[in-house]
Amino acid sequence: MNDLKLEAAKAAVKFIKPHQTIGLGAGSTIAHLVTLVAADDELAASVTFTSSSFKTTAMLAKNGLRVMAPALLNRLDIYFDGCDQFDKQLNALKSGGGIHTTEKILASMADEFILIGDAGKYTDRLDTTYPMVIEVLPAALQIVLKRLAADFPGAKINQRISSQKDGAVVSDNGNMLVDIFFAKLLPLNELNIKVKMIPGIVEHSLFYGMATKAIIAGEDGVRVIEAV
Repeated sequence: MNDLKLEAAKAAVKFIKPHQTIGLGAGSTIAHLVTLVAADDELAASVTFTSSSFKTTAMLAKNGLRVMAPALLNRLDIYFDGCDQFDKQLNALKSGGGIHTTEKILASMADEFILIGDAGKYTDRLDTTYPMVIEVLPAALQIVLKRLAADFPGAKINQRISSQKDGAVVSDNGNMLVDIFFAKLLPLNELNIKVKMIPGIVEHSLFYGMATKAIIAGEDGVRVIEAV
């Protein structure tokens, strides 16, 4: 069986042109993309990268690629990232890494935001398989938890607690992370606003109306899906 994530990365690298500034998220498909760029001398010598991920940033540096911090940039040509699930309109849920705030910042400054991965991520409509993750200011944690319980009575709400140390999982920004497992999703345009407007929530992991393309690889080949 082909490595579908590698096939998606091979298709994605064709979108990168010399002298562009490219943003990258995290995950195994992104890791393949870094390796492919590093193997292309022309791209490796001219493209500037930034990333929302500590691990990806370290990999870029290890491969000798030019890296800039997100704070030094205000525009990207393309931002590539994976996700847990995305729909026909390219709305996406990202739940794992807890770095969605920086991911959204990079996606918003890019001329193109391209989702990449295997075809198993694609669905007609987003569902409740994966949680929405929220990043919460520490001082607001208790009031945010209370508000979420009141606004979404059927949801299961879990603060992330570390298995590697005593205490909570803390984001790169020094904030708390909370997973919301909905019993049923609200219309996405409503959900996008309703959660974000709770005071104390920095950002959530629903990427609503942001992606412009998706590159997915399945057993029947690679597809490029355009936003509609």
